[in-house]
Amino acid sequence: MSNPIITNCPVCSNQLKVSKLHCTHCHTTIESEFEFSKLASLAQEQLYFIEVFLKCRGNIKEVEKELGISYPTVRGKLDDIIVALGYAANKKTEVDKKKIVTMLEKGEINAEDALKMLKEEE
Repeated sequence: MSNPIITNCPVCSNQLKVSKLHCTHCHTTIESEFEFSKLASLAQEQLYFIEVFLKCRGNIKEVEKELGISYPTVRGKLDDIIVALGYAANKKTEVDKKKIVTMLEKGEINAEDALKMLKEEE
């Protein structure tokens, strides 16, 4: 039975590095300094959200349904993950009013979400 990998030191909280890889089949061992991917540093909840987001092919309406959360909450979770991966978040994203209307017409968002998006723009 294997344990989930930890990415931060339990003593000082600094990022850990992998120093040894071992094959349980042929017993080959490779020692070096390996780095984790950016995704490895995400919390389990964030990884689950990414899995759902990908399964829904980025369709926010489907993510809303699957997780039972609102459009602004989905966007907020995406922003949190973007920041956690080390990228700058666009807190004040410019949303085209025509795009909001189109999303509303297609049923991708409801009227309440459209109003929230328009208010964010102000």
